[in-house]
Amino acid sequence: MTKAQRISVGVLWLGLAGLASPSLVQAQKTTTAQPSLPAIPEAPAPIGPPAGRSKAAQAPDSALVRQRLRKAATLLTKYRESEALAEYQAVLKLNAQHYEALWRAAVLSVSIGNRYSDETRKKAYFDAAHQYAARALELQQDGGESNYAMALALFSEAGLISARDRLRLFKQLRPHVYLAAERRPDMPEAWQLLGRWYYRVAHYNVLEKTFSRIFLGGYPQGASTKKALSALEKARELDPTRVQYCYDLARIYKYQGQRRRAIAVLQEAIKLPTYTSEDLTVNRLCQQLLPPLLRATARRDRLRAKLYRNLTPATGSAKGNP
Repeated sequence: MTKAQRISVGVLWLGLAGLASPSLVQAQKTTTAQPSLPAIPEAPAPIGPPAGRSKAAQAPDSALVRQRLRKAATLLTKYRESEALAEYQAVLKLNAQHYEALWRAAVLSVSIGNRYSDETRKKAYFDAAHQYAARALELQQDGGESNYAMALALFSEAGLISARDRLRLFKQLRPHVYLAAERRPDMPEAWQLLGRWYYRVAHYNVLEKTFSRIFLGGYPQGASTKKALSALEKARELDPTRVQYCYDLARIYKYQGQRRRAIAVLQEAIKLPTYTSEDLTVNRLCQQLLPPLLRATARRDRLRAKLYRNLTPATGSAKGNP
């Protein structure tokens, strides 16, 4: 694929999705030093449970593993994601089948990879995330966290592959995004991802639907804009402090012509605290999105007021005549 083709595909993807994270559009500055390329995790001996079942609960953590996990959790509260990822990788060296370390390493690999504009580095992190998530799924096939990690890894890969492969991927995503929200209804990130998937699939164009019907046996069923809004509203309800949820929700409101709802969400979003450079970027996008909506709403209100004034005298005259 030529550079021009890659750009064209990327524009199509972002335009149709309508919800792409700003980190997929441009590289962001991070709150910590950028790490080097991730080492591809070594898979342990086969650990897969019988099909359709989850492996039994893992053995209790050792004192050293618990210490590493506590340190990683502390680093996450300080938004030091690269260092937290290193701690989870250290846990996996001690216990290659540690479920929490695997799914969190997958999520962090995606988050860090999204900061790069260079596709090679981005892909290296996404590939590592995919492998971590796959190993977590081997441990808990029906786990909400493992399915969220896999869905996130696949969703992130979508911006780096061809259009037809992307359609295959979105069909592959369906069970993972559903299970993530079903098994972890308290996880706002799972609802956000489900909302994005709903919206993207609900807005397949004619060519995408045709290709999916002919070559993929049909496109994923059950997606709609209404469900996308419901899922994103759920994410925002669970965590009203995340500006990204507000931005995603406001954009769908805008596309659906629900300007007043979009304005209300954006006005709250721009007041939210920003802890990372990514938060700051999304906050600025909210600030850019708000003025045109305010102008459009004010213009519509003026037109309605003018129409009302024009009708009022005629109505009054009619009432005054015997």
